[in-house]
Amino acid sequence: ATYFLKGNGFLAVYVGGLVIGNSKFVHKRSCLNFFDGLAWMFQLIMFLTLGLLVNPHELVPIIIPGLAISFLMIFFSRPLTVFLCLLPFRKMHCRDKVYVSWVGLRGAVPIIFAIIPLYHDVPHARIIFNIVFFCTLVSLLVQGTSLPLVARWLKLSEKPRQLKKLEDFDIDLSNDIKSVTTEIELTSDMLAKGNRLMDLPFPGNTLVVLIKRGENYFVPTGKTVLKDKDKILIITDNQEALMETYEKLGVEIENA
Repeated sequence: ATYFLKGNGFLAVYVGGLVIGNSKFVHKRSCLNFFDGLAWMFQLIMFLTLGLLVNPHELVPIIIPGLAISFLMIFFSRPLTVFLCLLPFRKMHCRDKVYVSWVGLRGAVPIIFAIIPLYHDVPHARIIFNIVFFCTLVSLLVQGTSLPLVARWLKLSEKPRQLKKLEDFDIDLSNDIKSVTTEIELTSDMLAKGNRLMDLPFPGNTLVVLIKRGENYFVPTGKTVLKDKDKILIITDNQEALMETYEKLGVEIENA
């Protein structure tokens, strides 16, 4: 339809992705995982192809203009554009807008658009391509590597505690389910005060839904006798309380 209406194919695919991504359909999680892997594969192919189009010796003459253009885009053009586009969002803090401005041009999209003049033999297309590639490279090196530092400087970075995954249970919950699943491996110290499931001091709204013992899986009850090295799958609505319990039991908590 976009082709017959003489529309922008890139924009049509992007809008279509937004619509589908925010829709509900069967096997959505599996589809997202599949297409995420597919996207990474094509990105690898794309960057390999782009690398074949670049002649490093052609970048030397455009270093000075490339640095000048990069400086203008990083410190003037992009911040101005971002602040103008975010004007309607008055509740958004200025620090958030500055951080969005610093995200920069990292990625292959500008380079791909710069290939179009090359394909159509536009005059000076090679110079345009080299400058765009150089500016993207500068943005990648300067802004990409400094994002964590800028986030900390703007006091936007957080290190939320996360529960360590053992990945023995390959279970994905629907996005509509707000509960959190975690997996832990039991030790003799955890079972010191009792080896039945009901003896473990889990908080309310927390269920042990599955146990892996060796190569076998089974659904437990409160009277199930637990053993050292058992791996249990837990689902909870109160992650913070569960993490506090884990810390008391000696379960490893990692920072994101």
